Order: sequence, then C-alpha cells, then structure tokens
Amino acid sequence: MRGQCERCKAVLTYECAAFICSYECTFCPTCAGTMGHVCPNCGGELLSRPRRRASTESL
Repeated sequence: MRGQCERCKAVLTYECAAFICSYECTFCPTCAGTMGHVCPNCGGELLSRPRRRASTESL
C-alpha cells in the first residue's frame, strides 16, 4: 500500500481514506474526486482502498 497520493503527495496512512485502481495507483479522496474517480495512468476506475489496522495483532 502506497503511503502518499500520486497527484498531490499528501501523506496517506493505513487508516486514511484513499482510492486505488487495479494497478494500485493511489490517490487521496480530494484528488480522486477531482479526476472523476478515473486513474490518469491507466484509465481504470478508482475505488476505495481497504484499510489496515494500525497494530499488527495476530488474528
């Protein structure tokens, strides 16, 4: 999971909302909205990135 928006370079922690395409290009919610939720790199749909837990607890 990438830690920053590819467009504006905003820091995206694992807990932050972010959007990714099928190639895992990563964008913040503001940039994804500005781009109409379409990846400028591949033309794919930008979807909400799954969030990870902050801790690494065993399941």
